[in-house]
Amino acid sequence: MSSTANTRSEPRWTRRKEARPEEITAAALELFVERGFAATRLEDVAARAGVSKGTVYLYFANKEDLFKAVVREGLVSPIAEMKGFVEQFPGGSFELLRVLILGWWEKVGATRMSGIPKLLCGESGNFPELVRFYLAEVVEPGHAMLTAIVKRGIARGEFREMDPGQAALLIAAPMLQLMLWRSALEPQSTYKIDAQRYLESHLDVLLLGLSAKKE
Repeated sequence: MSSTANTRSEPRWTRRKEARPEEITAAALELFVERGFAATRLEDVAARAGVSKGTVYLYFANKEDLFKAVVREGLVSPIAEMKGFVEQFPGGSFELLRVLILGWWEKVGATRMSGIPKLLCGESGNFPELVRFYLAEVVEPGHAMLTAIVKRGIARGEFREMDPGQAALLIAAPMLQLMLWRSALEPQSTYKIDAQRYLESHLDVLLLGLSAKKE
């Protein structure tokens, strides 16, 4: 083997052991989004990550366990960070919504994680356990956080009286629609959505719909 080949391969196998789970989940995310859950094999994930299949099993019991790790890393963790941010935010409730929505796009919507809802919609009938997991760890905490923000705005006199839970669903729906469009429909469409303009328009509509009327 040439010295060039040795130099090229050595960094992959001499990385710290604790760095490998993140490499594996990153490779898994790429393949889940490209191929779907059913068609993704652990040996393919291992090859994409540059590790052996046995190494994958050191960290993940099976493909379902790996998928859950991907979601926890890419979606559950950001939601937990946002929740802490919401609890300490000193400013107005609408500004809080603006920061969260634009931050969500930067951290999640504009990344490969935006393909996860499409995957679950397409394979929910065959893998209901994964859908229940996603609902419990992503959808329900996200909905609770948005509901709390609406309640905050109402209590502070910034938002008009409304059903906070229903308002939270309406706040989230356009963001889900944007992710589904980007991952499922846009590749086959001549129409391209400018995400920044889309989100700013969404925020304009929210401002009009949520704001308390001034006498």
